[in-house]
Amino acid sequence: MTRDHSRITPPARQVLLAEVTDQPLDLAAHAELVEGASSGAVVTFAGVVRNHDGGREVTGLEYVGHPTAQAVLERVVAEVTAAGDAEAVAVSHRIGTLAIGDTALAVAVAGAHRQEAFEIASRLVDEVKAQLPIWKRQVLADGTDEWVACP
Repeated sequence: MTRDHSRITPPARQVLLAEVTDQPLDLAAHAELVEGASSGAVVTFAGVVRNHDGGREVTGLEYVGHPTAQAVLERVVAEVTAAGDAEAVAVSHRIGTLAIGDTALAVAVAGAHRQEAFEIASRLVDEVKAQLPIWKRQVLADGTDEWVACP
């Protein structure tokens, strides 16, 4: 990542939200939380429940989190944020039963420039998916279900 040497102050690297919740996620609220005067870009990502997987119709999902999921999310978000030049980040992962179109993962990153905000947002999504102990059960249109990406 190219470092911005035009800043007046160093990047704040603030984690404003790192939350595992059973409540609906509001991506706009995540974006508003990270906005600030030193940010030239706010990048958001919504991981949304889709109606298909592997050529089959999906009717809903259930996310189940390990008791350590909150602590793991806090650690992952702190590590990624500390390694980049974000001004502020907000990340939430939902657990429980979700319908098609619901947001399962919300990420917002504010940065001085778009490139650093995009890079940090992408890394946050990748690391959360790789490390967070939350498992997904897909409910299929044929009445069956399956656990996806479970160790």
